Amino acid sequence: MNTSHCPQRADRRLLRLLLRPDDLLLDRTYRRLWSSILISSFGAQVTLLALPLTAAVLLQASPTQMGVLTAMEIVPFALFSLPTGVWLDRVRKLPVYVVGELTIAVAVTCVPLAWWMDALSMPLLYVVAFAIGAVNTTAGSAGQIVLTQLVARERLVEGHARNALASSTAEVMGPGAAGLLIRFTGAPLALLADAVLMVVSALILRGIRVPREERHPPTPFWPAMRSGLDFVARRRLLTTMAAAVGIWQFCYQGSMAVQILFGTRMLGLSERSVGLSYVALGVGTILTSMFGSRAVRRIGPGPALVLGFAVCAIGWIALALAPTGPIGVAAFAAMLFLYGVGAVLIFINFLALRQAVTPAPMLGRMTSTMRWLILLPAAPGALLGGWIGDLLGLRATLLISGAATLLLAAITWRQPIIRRLRTLPGVDSDVIYAHADVAQRPTPERDR
Repeated sequence: MNTSHCPQRADRRLLRLLLRPDDLLLDRTYRRLWSSILISSFGAQVTLLALPLTAAVLLQASPTQMGVLTAMEIVPFALFSLPTGVWLDRVRKLPVYVVGELTIAVAVTCVPLAWWMDALSMPLLYVVAFAIGAVNTTAGSAGQIVLTQLVARERLVEGHARNALASSTAEVMGPGAAGLLIRFTGAPLALLADAVLMVVSALILRGIRVPREERHPPTPFWPAMRSGLDFVARRRLLTTMAAAVGIWQFCYQGSMAVQILFGTRMLGLSERSVGLSYVALGVGTILTSMFGSRAVRRIGPGPALVLGFAVCAIGWIALALAPTGPIGVAAFAAMLFLYGVGAVLIFINFLALRQAVTPAPMLGRMTSTMRWLILLPAAPGALLGGWIGDLLGLRATLLISGAATLLLAAITWRQPIIRRLRTLPGVDSDVIYAHADVAQRPTPERDR
């Protein structure tokens, strides 16, 4: 008797016992995507800690240099997002996603190689961060579109919540393991673990079967890119969300530029202690990923988006005002927990809302346009956060970021188009033809 499929059948029976009968994880194709996200997220946790710790501990980077390192990962979004959207609407998305995972594996491997050759420097870390950002610009957008090809539109919030659950599971278990790995091997060598996990993720993605993508005659590059900008500009919901999440990114990147320095220099945390503190981030994200969709159904995606802003703000303000010592360490972990809660609330709703109102032929350009808009302020935010940390101190950066985000939450709540948004909107047929490529519109000749 062939027993090769017995473990798989047992796994499926276990999933059916643990999950609702209609849960997305019971779908084999989506489960492969979810597994890939889970594995690559573990690798991302290593890089999240190892790259800035290499800069802060081994290279003794200043707050300004840490701000530049953070900004270098964001600059590719400003440079490449818009042309990437046009390109993605003309190619298959899954291969782009796979190549992106492999590219990150190559990029992070450069750090331990340089360390072994005694050639490690901040400029090299800037280049690696830029390469990671470039991959996230292209493959990240492709990955978001792959989800829409595998999941029905009315289940996009659930799909993004499940994806966030994969990421947050890694965020619970990954930082502690990454901290131990960094402690015993050193931050540069720990990046090899990320490279291995990215290769495994790419192999899993290759096994996914995506429904055949409808191809349309391509239009000239610049008109096609402009149509993506026009589509977003004519949707008040999209422009309002882009402005709000863009300001949040400005504040978040400012705080991100100094939080590792705050933990290691103000609170005296070791690499292992920083990793253990980041477990709180994972706890916040996993709890919100599990129960966030229920909260969204109760209060609506618009109010949940605003709540996410407020929760993040409270965490940054609390850490800025906390004293050093055990209370400060607890405040550091609490800030990470609150950020995890707030970020998941923001992005499961932001992503689902923007995809729900976009017709399929525009998804690539809309995704890249929205990512470009929200990340344009991110690099200046990181640079300003590092500069304020040098000039006024690390606490000042956190306090300003928190206060600005709290003000953002209040202003966003006053926007009726967000406050009154209690269900996912749909795509109107006139929107599809008004904003799709000219070559895709019905003509009298074709009608005849």
